[in-house]
Amino acid sequence: MSHQSWAEPFKIKMVEPLRMTTRAEREAAIAEAGFNTFLLRSTDVYIDLLTDSGTGAMSDRQWAGLMLGDESYAGSVNYYHLEDAVREYFGYKHVIPTHQGRGAEHLLSQVCINPGDMVPGNMYFTTTKFHQQLAGGQFVDVIVDEAHDPENEYPFKGNVDPEKLQAVIDEHGSGRIAYLSLETNVNMAGGQPCSMANIRCVSQLCHEQGIPVYLDATRAVENCYFIKQREPGYADRSLREILLEMCDFTDGCTVSGKKDCLVNIGGFLAVNDDKLAAQARNLCVAFEGLHTYGGLAGRDLEAMAIGLVESLDENHMRARIGQVHYLGQKLIDAGIPIVKPIGGHGVFINAERFLPHIPREHFPAQALTAALYVDSGVRTMERGAVSVGRDPKTGENIYPNLELVRLTIPQRVYTQAHMDVVAESVSAVHLQRDSISGLRFTYEPELLRFFQARFESVIEKRVPTRSPETALSSSSSEK
Repeated sequence: MSHQSWAEPFKIKMVEPLRMTTRAEREAAIAEAGFNTFLLRSTDVYIDLLTDSGTGAMSDRQWAGLMLGDESYAGSVNYYHLEDAVREYFGYKHVIPTHQGRGAEHLLSQVCINPGDMVPGNMYFTTTKFHQQLAGGQFVDVIVDEAHDPENEYPFKGNVDPEKLQAVIDEHGSGRIAYLSLETNVNMAGGQPCSMANIRCVSQLCHEQGIPVYLDATRAVENCYFIKQREPGYADRSLREILLEMCDFTDGCTVSGKKDCLVNIGGFLAVNDDKLAAQARNLCVAFEGLHTYGGLAGRDLEAMAIGLVESLDENHMRARIGQVHYLGQKLIDAGIPIVKPIGGHGVFINAERFLPHIPREHFPAQALTAALYVDSGVRTMERGAVSVGRDPKTGENIYPNLELVRLTIPQRVYTQAHMDVVAESVSAVHLQRDSISGLRFTYEPELLRFFQARFESVIEKRVPTRSPETALSSSSSEK
């Protein structure tokens, strides 16, 4: 087809009814949840954009695969199907299944990191950084500066800055660098990809100095799609070819199968090093389950092997990215400040510009997630200061450059009409933004606080009501 419009490369054969709520019901629900969308009951949510992790719709082939589950405790045939798929499409030698991505992060961190080691990476991710610190490591951000500027249109804002990386190596010595943690389609930067040229460059830099490189390949196929679309020399390459080349530059990867692999649970660690694989399998037995099931049922392993192949279908990925860009463009057209360019798995609202009257210490992104839910029943999530947490040495809140609200689109779940509702809700809240109050903690967990924290409203000093154009202009000048 020559036209540029996209359409879902599937048809719907089963539906799940959604419950419609009143504004009064939503106000009561968010108050009960302590203004934390993670604590809402799913039955109180209309359109759920909290995450795309395990929330996608499986295909008929995946559902059929569930019936082929071999639930043997050891040596399930489904494990070998997954192993074959990972070896064929990722190219790594050893495959260790885990219950989900953070299980793989835990295994990799425990076998690779010694206390005091540095772990450079292209922007932190919450659970990845937590497991690195739990193993005694210290994460160091070496992402390009463009990633911290929501308005910058640089096409590969997930890239590692080679000079920053080399500076970390020079300061600490290559022997104290556990590995380069290289995330594809960087989540906290707004779903932004790395270029193949950058992956090649930084991998060569590390390998020349004896430093391994491990991918967070959770959204690697999305990253491959952007390479095909944006990087010279890749337009005629298949996603499968691009993925194999990407992995060939690295020593292994962690994967949450709940994203690209299109399953509701599961993940894996894949590596080339025989000794490291043996160590990881030993830890898998202790923390996840036997090394041939990793905490998963055989049916889940089968569904993940099938979903991995389906994710590499270019019609699927074109529609997946197309839906994200459809929503993102509608928000741009409505004057909503979002991270640009539009990313791979969700649209990220710049909450600092959206709510300039709320100071950072009152968590504008968290406040915006609550306001969006109350308006329409759309559940989103905060990706800002609440997610980052506190400085482990001083105990003070860390305020990252990006204070974002993530509208994450589950794969194969919602229609364009749902995206229209979301865009209308964001626009409506934007018109009433001056009425939104900041938040403060009433309960703050010690670890990964954004999952379980509770808040209460803080009454801000009000500013006069302004038009959207005036507000955006003034907030831009303030920046």
